[in-house]
Amino acid sequence: MEVALLSFSSSLSPLCHQRISTVTPKTSNSPNYPRLPVIRSAVSRNKKEETVEAVKSHLENCHLLAAINYKGLTVKQFQDLRRTLPDTTKLIVAKNTLVFKAIEGTKWEALKPCMKGMNAWLFVQTDEIPSAIKPYRSFQKERKLEDNDFAGAVFEGKFYAPDNFKVLETMPTRAEVYAKLLGALQSPAINLVSTLQAPAIEVIMVLKAYIKKLEDESNA
Repeated sequence: MEVALLSFSSSLSPLCHQRISTVTPKTSNSPNYPRLPVIRSAVSRNKKEETVEAVKSHLENCHLLAAINYKGLTVKQFQDLRRTLPDTTKLIVAKNTLVFKAIEGTKWEALKPCMKGMNAWLFVQTDEIPSAIKPYRSFQKERKLEDNDFAGAVFEGKFYAPDNFKVLETMPTRAEVYAKLLGALQSPAINLVSTLQAPAIEVIMVLKAYIKKLEDESNA
């Protein structure tokens, strides 16, 4: 907030800056002189609103939202981490209260168990979930940041705790889904039944891939 305040007042004279920074100016003849609006509070409120709107914009076309334990990461580590991420992912640091305000009433509200501690927020805007998560896992391992693990994530409206992340990290890629789908359709019926008895998340991926394949063929 200090940055926003300084940029707002940098063009003012030192005297004006001193007066704006005074929270409760009074005169000797008016001991009950009313308080002036606090510029710092106005800037803070605007920044909070901007953060909430930024979170909402990142949620557009978002397939997965994950919380990462941010405590202990240096500014340089955070910048280095951002550079390792693909264009389909966004990483921001925001207060839990502001993030929850943005996701409240949506399917992302399932992330509520993560609303504690200091978090960085990973927005995955692709259905290739494993490849989106892998860069952070590699960064975490290289920098020995065991304490900076995923605090949780929401995918398809379901909450995944840290000990359940293996499900997300081992999801089949789109190419693997296509291969599995085509193999099932071209094989005896028992293989198709086996595919449909797979974990629900895999079946969903298979069906989505098949629908997309049909759409692509019709558009062609």
